[in-house]
Amino acid sequence: MEIAVTAPSGNVGRLLVGHLVRAGVRPRLLSRHPDQARASWGDLVDAREVDLRDISAVTEATRGVDALYLVVPPGQTDDPVAAYATVGEIVAASVADNRVPHTVLQSSVGAELREGAGEIDGLARVEETLDRIAAADTGLAVTHLRCGYFFSNLLFELDAIRSGAVAVLRPTGEPFPWVAPADIAVVAASLLLRPGWSGRRVRAVHGPRDLSWDDALAVVGDVLGRTVAAHRVDDDTMRATLADAGMPQARIEAVMGMSTGLREGFVPEQPRTAETTTDTTLGAWAWAELRPALHATG
Repeated sequence: MEIAVTAPSGNVGRLLVGHLVRAGVRPRLLSRHPDQARASWGDLVDAREVDLRDISAVTEATRGVDALYLVVPPGQTDDPVAAYATVGEIVAASVADNRVPHTVLQSSVGAELREGAGEIDGLARVEETLDRIAAADTGLAVTHLRCGYFFSNLLFELDAIRSGAVAVLRPTGEPFPWVAPADIAVVAASLLLRPGWSGRRVRAVHGPRDLSWDDALAVVGDVLGRTVAAHRVDDDTMRATLADAGMPQARIEAVMGMSTGLREGFVPEQPRTAETTTDTTLGAWAWAELRPALHATG
């Protein structure tokens, strides 16, 4: 069985690779830095140097593949939504040309809005592109994993956590899905290793329970033994902060929209059920990942 994985060194990809290797699969890893994967896994993986913006390279790398796990990197462009769309078109064309039977896209809660969710709109474009090729060829199946807010995003807030105050755009008491990358990797592996599904599917990965920023930072504070609180800032203040950091306008709106587009009344299209609920708690993740990272950086 040939399974290809993009972004194999990412938060989800590096864990997914381990699941596949332990299942007896030699995954084909598509990466701009394949030496990283080879250093970790040696001959247990087939690591290939591939830029997802290069259609000839992607087409060659996906030839003969039975299933593809697609993570579209946003890149450091002025317009990340356009960058997502471009990569989505390239990968979809390669999937269609090679008739890759199963594609699992790492998408996000909020992609169902299609517009108004900032960078998540880029994932919506990728969903739409994959849906088109699946509709045109009934032999191609696609599943969109609409994931909650990654626990690992807290690793970008180490200085703020250390200071005791994290600036947020959403109401601090408003709950939304949070999920561990490890849980996404488990769900992805189950789909890639069980190819008896067809058509177009959407599968939410919502984590163990919805948390507000107040809830989440209370858990973080308990694990770290310090007080950490959410501090809501208004949209204009956040825009000004990002602009002062040198961020271009399109990228500012892409960052902002991931919060502003999903607040105050937004309800995920896929409800929380036993199927969409996963196991790893924020407390367990924070003890294993956040606490060491905080100590390592001072």
